[in-house]
Amino acid sequence: MEAKPGMEAKLGVAAKAGMEEVARPRPRDRIVVTARDLFHKHGIRGIGVDAIVEAAGTNKMTLYRHFGSKDDLIVACLHKVAGEADAIWDLLDEKYQTDKLGELHAWVRLAADCVVADGRGCDMANAAIELTESDHPARRVIEEFKTAQRNRLANLCRAAEVTHPDLLADALSLLFEGARVSRQSVGAEGPSARFVRMAEAIIASFGKQPAEQKT
Repeated sequence: MEAKPGMEAKLGVAAKAGMEEVARPRPRDRIVVTARDLFHKHGIRGIGVDAIVEAAGTNKMTLYRHFGSKDDLIVACLHKVAGEADAIWDLLDEKYQTDKLGELHAWVRLAADCVVADGRGCDMANAAIELTESDHPARRVIEEFKTAQRNRLANLCRAAEVTHPDLLADALSLLFEGARVSRQSVGAEGPSARFVRMAEAIIASFGKQPAEQKT
């Protein structure tokens, strides 16, 4: 079919508008991304709905159409954090299918990157500190996330065939959490600067599981 005079220009405008629409995040996604960034920088209690909608370039009506309350938005932000963490684990599992000890060492390096990222610490841990009410809907998300992360690390330790895998997983988890707090408290020159060395030393101290103990 031949294009009528002027149709090319109209199609060009329509195509450009379509690309801009695709490139621009949907309102719900934009609100979540913006809120998460603000919560991370200023704390959940330090940011209100007004600041979120202004930064997201939207309005309260749109926010409340997607989220019934600020608490619901907090939960959505934490689910996004959890999803990103799961994706990282999946990538590690895919890359190190036949080298689980190598994957464990890769986890240490990624954890070190998280420790030095921006000095603001873990969004989940920060939320747990701020949201102390036991009935807050975010508490369940936080607890499920921390449990799932610990379980994945323990499963990796078992797959790497180290001795006492659950104990090693707990030791590495506590070291990771402590390094993040230390980074926030005393800065980059504190104990967190030696996170990798300490983690590697802990892994080495557990050693490989004796062949006769393998199932």
